[in-house]
Amino acid sequence: MAKSRVLVVNNGTLSLKQLRSRFEELGSETEVTTAASVPARLDGRYQAIVLSGTKVRAYDGEFYKPLIDLVTEADVPVFGICGGMQIIAVAAGGRLAEGPQRVGGYQVEVDKEEPLFTHVKPVVTVFHRHTLYLQEAPGGFRSIGRSEHAPVEFIRSEDGRIFGAQAHLEFRSDGLEILRGFAQLYQ
Repeated sequence: MAKSRVLVVNNGTLSLKQLRSRFEELGSETEVTTAASVPARLDGRYQAIVLSGTKVRAYDGEFYKPLIDLVTEADVPVFGICGGMQIIAVAAGGRLAEGPQRVGGYQVEVDKEEPLFTHVKPVVTVFHRHTLYLQEAPGGFRSIGRSEHAPVEFIRSEDGRIFGAQAHLEFRSDGLEILRGFAQLYQ
């Protein structure tokens, strides 16, 4: 049987190698592109899309328009990580706010009934490296994880196809297990 293929959109993350390695560890092949060069359609080439973190602010709607069009029109699961989640949320009308800088492992409470969290306990420790926070889930999404530092740590679209994580899931064992839950949605 052929391996699943994941399109990883590199938005300028410092941890592209680790992100790809996690998906490959879970049995998927990865191919990398940038937000500026995403394909207009997947044409069956990929079984999932992952948007990496970014150093760039998520508010550049014109720059991210081809990426958002791909994410909203694709019929495969999508996962936005850190800045990737922020790009998705802002495009859906969400707002970000500056907050305290967090770097390192932080505890997050997750909604265990979500398939994404099949392999983790109700409280996970995930890696953060950021200062921007989503204040509430935008229209068409709901919050499925929260912490004392951020009211929205994870989001899921109402149709259950698009997910987002404030944390960098490419680090720490709980992050890998959350990615394992995502991989089960497309493998």
